[in-house]
Amino acid sequence: MHSKRETLISKKVFISLQFILFLVALLLLVACGKKEVKPVSAESQLAQEAFELADTIKKAYVKKDKSTLEEYTTLDGYRELVSAMKSFDSAELTFTPTWVEIRDSQVSLNISWKGTWTVRGKDTNESGLAVFVLEGSPLKLSRIQRENPFRQPE
Repeated sequence: MHSKRETLISKKVFISLQFILFLVALLLLVACGKKEVKPVSAESQLAQEAFELADTIKKAYVKKDKSTLEEYTTLDGYRELVSAMKSFDSAELTFTPTWVEIRDSQVSLNISWKGTWTVRGKDTNESGLAVFVLEGSPLKLSRIQRENPFRQPE
């Protein structure tokens, strides 16, 4: 049998081992838990701003909110957008950004879109690819190239 002294020593060793294991685990968590955070590039921020702008314009169009459309477009962009708009009772649009090209202060955002417009109870479905040309800081829509989703229903 073990003496009281041996039992006391083995308890101290056991407690010491537990403490050491706890410290090792804690150090591993602290050392492995830190991930290097890379700063977001200016191009990435600009692309994200372009995506958000396209979504804002889409929502304003569906709501027929011309004041929001005017706020997020240049003067020429607003004129083009409003002159292209057709009358509709309701609309649903889905935008999928497919490509962003950044040149100097101009951003070209390629968007694959699908839409359903209801006019006097009749649904019209269309889809296409549009290029939103965005300029300025903050970005504003200056023109739409290719198949304008806001020209529907035709």
